Amino acid sequence: MAAPPSAQEPHDSRSLALKAVLLAVWAAVSFGVCFFARDLQFMVAGWPFNYWMAAQGAVLVFIVIVAFYAWAMNRMEQGAASPEDATDV
Repeated sequence: MAAPPSAQEPHDSRSLALKAVLLAVWAAVSFGVCFFARDLQFMVAGWPFNYWMAAQGAVLVFIVIVAFYAWAMNRMEQGAASPEDATDV
């Protein structure tokens, strides 16, 4: 059973901004690069960039986005924690 809306914590504007930026990066990589893949005619490590991005790059960028989000949220939570919380461990 969910808590009443008044009891839920409001979202931090920094975390919402971070989510919006990372979602925009994900959309640009997933849709933008794939949409313009035929125009990306240069080589990366001996493979055409458009093939590399479709086969490997978009997945790697998504993994980097998830890792960066976890790191950034950990830093935000540590910064928001009060010194009293740290002594209770």
